[in-house]
Amino acid sequence: MKGLQKRVEIREKRLQTILTYQGDAKQLVEGSEKNTLKIGKLKFSQCSNCQEGCALMQIYSILDAAVVSHSPIGCYAAISTRFLGNNVVSKMRGNRPFLHHGICTNIQESDTIYGGINKLRQTVQEAYNRYNPKIVYITTSCASGIIGDDVQALAEEMTEELGIPVFAVECEGFKSRVWSTGFDASFNGVLNAAVKPPKKKQSDLVNIFNFNGIDSFSPLLKTIGLRPNYLIETRTVEELSEMSEAACSSTICETLATFISDKLEELYGVPQVKAPSPYGLQWTDRWLRAVAALTGKQSIVEAAIRSEHARIEPELNELREFFKGKKAYVFAGDAFAHNLASVAHDLGLEVIGITTYHHDKKYDNPEVNTAKFMIQAIGNVPNVSVCNKQPYQVVKLLKKLKPDFLLVRHPGLAVLGFKLGIPAIMENDSDKAVGYEGILDLGRRIKRAMIGAKLYKNFAKHTEFPYSDWWLDDSTDPFYFVEK
Repeated sequence: MKGLQKRVEIREKRLQTILTYQGDAKQLVEGSEKNTLKIGKLKFSQCSNCQEGCALMQIYSILDAAVVSHSPIGCYAAISTRFLGNNVVSKMRGNRPFLHHGICTNIQESDTIYGGINKLRQTVQEAYNRYNPKIVYITTSCASGIIGDDVQALAEEMTEELGIPVFAVECEGFKSRVWSTGFDASFNGVLNAAVKPPKKKQSDLVNIFNFNGIDSFSPLLKTIGLRPNYLIETRTVEELSEMSEAACSSTICETLATFISDKLEELYGVPQVKAPSPYGLQWTDRWLRAVAALTGKQSIVEAAIRSEHARIEPELNELREFFKGKKAYVFAGDAFAHNLASVAHDLGLEVIGITTYHHDKKYDNPEVNTAKFMIQAIGNVPNVSVCNKQPYQVVKLLKKLKPDFLLVRHPGLAVLGFKLGIPAIMENDSDKAVGYEGILDLGRRIKRAMIGAKLYKNFAKHTEFPYSDWWLDDSTDPFYFVEK
């Protein structure tokens, strides 16, 4: 981990990440710490994501960089939807319009036989001519990896030729089954090509690594006289270069950005906030205190916390009364699932189960362990599973546990609740659940969904799952396809 590096070790090796598990939260944490977990292998996979997509979407969001995807066109297809989202967010945050700045080499059959390095060279030159970028990033793919094109060497040559950084973000999908490895690869590219040593320190600036959500951290940090530096989406290369000047770094989700936060602390002395992200009452208190300790705001943080508690208490008590006796299930990425569980618990919901897409047995910074924080905050969660985005398993778990509400993170998953007659919300990249106001906001949305529960039950009456009667039968083990 020491110093800058050309490529990042995949999460399976660096963090001993696992993709299957069934048990409870305490067993998962203790087994990870003692390295005693017995992990089965998934014999059947319904769907998944790819680390190339995660890497590509991050660096594509930088305003004045160009991206060359050395891949077949299908691997690049999702960029069109990313462009629309980034354009909206860029305008919301007062930045310049987000203009398309990516090109795909469109690897063909002939390229897999004769090699695609000359095609890549031409595409990088075209990206430079067309977009006049401050940086050119090259993302790799399964196809370019199988061909064996030396993308790293070409990037070094083109850096000399063009006079700007050209950096290879190595993110071939087959190298890692954990798509969050792609975040690490893209942040490594930012560290190498964009971040510079600090010219001056900005004592009121807090790095917040997030996606393209709303500005939810400004009002939270304003309570103690600080401001957020949102990274890295819709920022310029110059703005990214200044992240080394911040007072500290945090993230909406430890899965996203502990790699770069840890590196900023190691390379430039920007301390990482060693507290869970500000989701839920207990975690927001803890996070604010940790930020205050790093920025010299200890003298005012307690008054700010008391003021916010008093402000939200009346409505929070009403929501807790409404949710009394109600049970929730969370289906999301590793750390973000713990975040959502924290908010649900503080709203008065009983969290009876969690499914995450992966689990990091180790952490870039051992002090930031959201699974352990979650147990401290809400107690042991009895039904915890890890699966690489396998809806066929989750459907079985929901049928068995019968929660009153389903809280999910990613698109396309809330529909699992609809089909079973369970009210559901997709949180996505909104950041609406952050901080004290976020607790109330999420509570209001869950309450509205529960009030309309009849709608979901009607959905269930007219919906069929594409699974066999054998699989939907209650006696069939949800983890049948995991080798014991």
